Amino acid sequence: MYWIPVIISLLITLIASAHVRITFNKYKKVANSRGMTGAEAARQMLWAHGLTNVSIEPIPGSLTDHYDPKTNTIRLSQDVFNVASVAAVGIAMHETGHAIQHAEGYTPVRIRTAIVKSTNISSWVSYFLVLLGIMCSAPNLITLGIIAFCVVIFFQLVTLPVEFNASSRAINDLKASGLYCEEEIRCTKEMLNAAAMTYVAAVAVSLLHLLRLLAIRNRR
Repeated sequence: MYWIPVIISLLITLIASAHVRITFNKYKKVANSRGMTGAEAARQMLWAHGLTNVSIEPIPGSLTDHYDPKTNTIRLSQDVFNVASVAAVGIAMHETGHAIQHAEGYTPVRIRTAIVKSTNISSWVSYFLVLLGIMCSAPNLITLGIIAFCVVIFFQLVTLPVEFNASSRAINDLKASGLYCEEEIRCTKEMLNAAAMTYVAAVAVSLLHLLRLLAIRNRR
């Protein structure tokens, strides 16, 4: 029965990943009415918010787009940077939303930044303690591992408002700029919601894993 959460987690992950890729592939083939590339849309959104010190760079791969707060750089994939599709502009403006969050000191971003290092450590320590606790038949070690894993879950929970807010900023800026018609905005919302669901899926998977760890500890 310990493998039931693992199987459910795998299904959730596969479904969320497939959904975002299918939605992205659907709208990356749809040209936007302004002929604006992802990089151009990101730059215009930055200028609208008075941000001129944020770099925009291309990066290899697909769906590898991200904002790097360390270098204050938006990195856009090859399907986004120089592509004038609905998908490209939506993703570019979402990542630009992260840059704006960083510039404004958005509270969830500050919290996530403050705990990112401890989260990375907790992730490794939790598995080590749980495995050691199982090998040594020591429930207390498993409990410590579970506590460490809860730090990871907290980080994922903080990430949710960060991602949803970045998408909300992108949609609001598209509406305010008048760059997109209602249909294009609807398509962008659909794509960004699909991407956001991957983070919701990650939280669900972690909670299922937590239940599995609790079951193992109780069994021991």
